[in-house]
Amino acid sequence: MRIYLLPEKGSFYKANLHCHSTISDGKWTPEEIKKNYQAEGYSIVAYTDHDIMIPHPELADENFLPMVGYEIEISQAYYGDAPRETVRRRTCHLCFVGLTPDVKQVCWHREKYLFGNAPDYRDQAIVDESLPNFERLYHPECINEMIRRGVEGGFFVTYNHPVWSLERYPEYMSYHGMHAMEIVNNSCLCGGFNDYNPSVFDDMLLGGKRVFCSATDDNHNAHPENPDSFGGFNMIKAEGLTYESISKALLRGDFYASQGPLIHDLYVEDGHIHIRCSDAAEIALTTDCRRAKRALPSDGKPLCEASFTFHELDHYFRLTVTDVNGKRSHTQAYYPKEILAQIKK
Repeated sequence: MRIYLLPEKGSFYKANLHCHSTISDGKWTPEEIKKNYQAEGYSIVAYTDHDIMIPHPELADENFLPMVGYEIEISQAYYGDAPRETVRRRTCHLCFVGLTPDVKQVCWHREKYLFGNAPDYRDQAIVDESLPNFERLYHPECINEMIRRGVEGGFFVTYNHPVWSLERYPEYMSYHGMHAMEIVNNSCLCGGFNDYNPSVFDDMLLGGKRVFCSATDDNHNAHPENPDSFGGFNMIKAEGLTYESISKALLRGDFYASQGPLIHDLYVEDGHIHIRCSDAAEIALTTDCRRAKRALPSDGKPLCEASFTFHELDHYFRLTVTDVNGKRSHTQAYYPKEILAQIKK
């Protein structure tokens, strides 16, 4: 019996789920973002300007889906009683991507936190006016409350760029309930920060968190000589390019995170995990234990598929595809016990 880990049916849609425009501190207008991303094969952009949610339904067409959202940050202002130097402040950044186009912004404050051009758009923000101002505190209790409100408010919540944020294991392991974490943040990588985070992903999985991994641009487009667009994306497999279909696919984890390599098929059959992909220099299997494996090209032929033994005692497994340029794609984590339950049905 074949169990598809990425759906057998549907189409792949290229998506950037973390993006900044001139509405906050980005340099491209929402219209320029659509034009430039479509030219690179993208079908989906989540507009996640800092702290302010402005929908862009006017940009939608049959080939482009603008998702509504925003990024929120909770920063450490003090260390003890002393003000914390800005460059040394730990911070937690979360993206809230609306799962329907009519969501309302949560954790809103009417006077604080807006920066860049965002104050100019304050009156256009889609918020629940019945809710009081939300005060932010850099503390797990407050951050977890924000995640909870985001999830209950109809958002797909991601945890962003832990390295740039100066957060380490004690911080990110204290956060609970988000849907996904950024395994790649392209803008941070362009800025010299090592926000390639597979070890953080494994930390979370090993710690019992059920999260997906996401690759994003977090583009601001402020430095044309060092562009931060088109370097991190998700390939979402869905029935169609509709808000409902894409949101359902996100919640199911029907996507993979990539810096370049493409994954065409992923399934379990006859006791093996099978993957088919674009030409690769390596395909690696990672598990919760020492049962790791690596497939390499042989006889001078391109490596475009591999199979690995399926072990039912593994807590989880995931696959990484690396191309000749060192760019990687990451699958979600999959759980053998759940796959076996499907086989036994």
